[in-house]
Amino acid sequence: MLLKDKQVAIVGGGPGGLTLARLLQQQGVQVKVYERDSDPFVRQQGATLDLHFESGLKALGEAGLMEEFEKNYRPGAERVTIVDNNALVHYTERDNDPIQDLNNRYARPEIDRGPLRDLLIESLNEDTVVWNSKFTALIRNGEGWDMVYENGTKAYADLVIGSDGANSKIRKYITGIERIYSGVTIVEGNVYNAAVNAPHLWELINGGKIFAHWNGKTIVLSAKGEGSLSFYTITEEADDWMRTSGIDFANQEQVYAWFKQRFSDWSEDWHEIFSSTESYFVGRPQYYFPVDQSWQSIPNLTMIGDAAHQTPPSGDGVNQAMLDALELYEVLCMDNFSSIHQAITAFEEKMRKRTAVATEEALQLVGAMCSENSLQFVLDFFDGLKTV
Repeated sequence: MLLKDKQVAIVGGGPGGLTLARLLQQQGVQVKVYERDSDPFVRQQGATLDLHFESGLKALGEAGLMEEFEKNYRPGAERVTIVDNNALVHYTERDNDPIQDLNNRYARPEIDRGPLRDLLIESLNEDTVVWNSKFTALIRNGEGWDMVYENGTKAYADLVIGSDGANSKIRKYITGIERIYSGVTIVEGNVYNAAVNAPHLWELINGGKIFAHWNGKTIVLSAKGEGSLSFYTITEEADDWMRTSGIDFANQEQVYAWFKQRFSDWSEDWHEIFSSTESYFVGRPQYYFPVDQSWQSIPNLTMIGDAAHQTPPSGDGVNQAMLDALELYEVLCMDNFSSIHQAITAFEEKMRKRTAVATEEALQLVGAMCSENSLQFVLDFFDGLKTV
């Protein structure tokens, strides 16, 4: 096996990196995951994730984790309700039977980010994840690398895999290709104890998802298993909006003032998002990498997930990252390449082709969601699913 007696380092402990670590450990590979968080609970874990049959679920199956997934996914959370700016329902799946058959290729079961991360971590050997490891630099050491971390520690690896997300610090050692601003910015947030703090929206969502569209603006709401309501807005903003808007996203009143102005043609039903101090907000400009990006592969360094191919929001990001993990594992452990370099080259070529398509689709989706006819576009999309 190519990785026999090799030390593998994965920088970043998101779903992609943790899935890869699990797959490699099943083949006896020595692997460590270096994660910047000080522990698994220090950071809010965002919205729910829908895993796809041909990618996220496939990777979990190969990792032997479908039984654990079935214990943690949320049947019914996949049900969608589509509304307009006045919270008037135009389409709903709230009375549909929850997904039960995970072997259906059209199934897209939902799981909260926290439980997914937890089940992946628990599947790993003890001490696989090295917490409080904020990466700062790579230094060549023979045929491998020394990794330097902000806390002053160093670690050696024969193969380093960057899985450190949209703001990857590993990527610059592989390519200088820069991200492109997509034209949209997300304001993300979470309302805790939503049944009390946002009762009308909590009742409307009924444990599932809400897609609200009107006049080129979008709000997405997701119910989470612990009773909170995650949300994000999607609006077209200037590329320097985060800097020039003057909004302190730690200040709820400032965010609320922006919302009332930016969504002034939306009803006050949506103001429940801001009715409690039990919430948080963060602004996230959305970027993507060029669909024709290419680079010369490196014998002992590669990357997966958003570090390699970030796209605007399309619901496919985590699935592409987990599929990256599966395909990289396969070339390193299951295929008959003569060197790690050959395996990485094959993986990266296939990954770039696959994710170029995903990027094009994501850009088209975001463009449609920011159009004046976004509500009708989404309704037509879900109507088309009925024929599948």
